[in-house]
Amino acid sequence: MEPRGTKREAGKTEVAEPRNKLPRPAPSLPTDPALYSGPFPFYRRPSELGCFSLDAQRQYHGDARALRYYSPPPTNGPGPNFDLRDGYLDRYQPRDEEVQERLDHLLCWLLEHRGQLEGGPGWLAGAIVTWRGHLTKLLTTPYERQEGWQLAASRFQGTLYLSEVETPAARAQRLARPPLLRELMYMGYKFEQYMCADKPGSSPDPSGEVNTNVAFCSVLRSRLGSHPLLFSGEVDCTDPQAPSTQPPTCYVELKTSKEMHSPGQWRSFYRHKLLKWWAQSFLPGVPNVVAGFRNPEGFVSSLKTFPTMEMFEYVRNDRDGWNPSVCMNFCAAFLSFAQSTVVQDDPRLVHLFSWEPGGPVTVSVHRDAPYAFLPIWYVEAMTQDLPSPPKTPSPK
Repeated sequence: MEPRGTKREAGKTEVAEPRNKLPRPAPSLPTDPALYSGPFPFYRRPSELGCFSLDAQRQYHGDARALRYYSPPPTNGPGPNFDLRDGYLDRYQPRDEEVQERLDHLLCWLLEHRGQLEGGPGWLAGAIVTWRGHLTKLLTTPYERQEGWQLAASRFQGTLYLSEVETPAARAQRLARPPLLRELMYMGYKFEQYMCADKPGSSPDPSGEVNTNVAFCSVLRSRLGSHPLLFSGEVDCTDPQAPSTQPPTCYVELKTSKEMHSPGQWRSFYRHKLLKWWAQSFLPGVPNVVAGFRNPEGFVSSLKTFPTMEMFEYVRNDRDGWNPSVCMNFCAAFLSFAQSTVVQDDPRLVHLFSWEPGGPVTVSVHRDAPYAFLPIWYVEAMTQDLPSPPKTPSPK
């Protein structure tokens, strides 16, 4: 980084910059919540463009085969008694987290559907393409005290692509994950198995294996401020009884949390966990989160529905609470920062945005491996699409 205040010689270095010279990194972006209070920014109601599924072998299918159906226990019955530890030792097939999938599955869908994107030709060229989970991390950044993040950004054919990079700290934590935490992760997936059926109207079957390779993903279009968005996120299930069967309003997010007994525990839950639940479900327009509260033995005996649009009410009068406007304003500011930082259109060029709690978002610039993330198959297929320049008749 060069010292602040030094200016490029006007025009000179711009023109004949050699291809291997990396553009100069941009300034940084502050994250303090006080800077982002203000009215809630425009956010277009998300509409579903399509979906895809990943099977037990993590293979991509451009259809809804992995979608499951919300099937809660009857309300008049004795209530749930779900053993979330059941099957952990003998019926668990966890996804291989060493495989870095980046945006690949979403790019697969995009390649299949690039011809019939709503918004007309040229819409994609102005859009930002990413995973919902990456946007969730941006939303919660002003309030995050524990985990930093890194986002790689590349511009290709006008479109800005954002793909998360696992930080060295996150990798170290994953490789040293304590057995108790591994079991807690399993229990979240197990809860979904108790609450979902494979067909509408049928009952859940918790006797099968839990395979976390399997996923159903929704692909959505929205806009935050002036930024058109195309993003995808995993969806737990659809509710056949929902007032509207129109996605994403029929979708339900399932969560587990520790049983709580004191007002202090609830307060902490509202301040920290509910913020993440809100960010994750607000972005794709999922209206409800259904939580299963588990006791120390790993059994769920009570359920509670948290409507996404009511979550803020729990912290509205808490001076240490979170504010949706701050989250969305920061996200919009980051997207503007990224758009103005990544100016060169080159799928092999990466601007790496890095953030650690307590500091600003900083930028570094890289070329090719290990940070470049747009696959050759995608770049080549998209490049072949370009209308070739009109042939000029050769002079006679």
